[in-house]
Amino acid sequence: MPDPPYLAGQFLLAMPGIGDPRFERSVIAMCAHDPGGAFGLCLHAELEEISLHELMAQLDIDPGVAPDAPILAGGPVEPQRGFVLHSPDFAGQDTRFVAGRWAVTGTRDVLAAIAEGRGPRQWVAALGYAGWGEGQLEDELTRHGWFSCPGSLALIFETPAAERWARGFREAGVDPAMLVADAGRA
Repeated sequence: MPDPPYLAGQFLLAMPGIGDPRFERSVIAMCAHDPGGAFGLCLHAELEEISLHELMAQLDIDPGVAPDAPILAGGPVEPQRGFVLHSPDFAGQDTRFVAGRWAVTGTRDVLAAIAEGRGPRQWVAALGYAGWGEGQLEDELTRHGWFSCPGSLALIFETPAAERWARGFREAGVDPAMLVADAGRA
């Protein structure tokens, strides 16, 4: 059997009625997907309890020129762990470049660079991530729940979090108002 299509560099959009409130109307930027599993960052919800400047203060980073941006709820796995999803014009200690589209860094050096004005041109910060073990995402993709699409970088860097889900579907040519919560059977 051929390998399934791997989704790094694409977006996963949750279909209505996915059955897990943590992923309702979610938009996940897939950062890694291979036979061993998958890793992505949720882009659809901002955390109310912390901002970028507050996070930087916890890490003893002077915010410098960094705007006080919202922090995204990156996913339910390791919600205390931080990531910056950014344009590929920055490389830090553990930066992973994703399909030539974007990069993700999970070390504090990217936040320090942003504060100093030498970081990536475009970025969003998140706490936590969405993760799948070996074969788990492939299995989920065979059932009702997820829609994958290439999406645009504007979806990440120019669209407010609350509007990303609808924009993702519209960019794929799907009217989100026409989606239903129940899967059909043929």
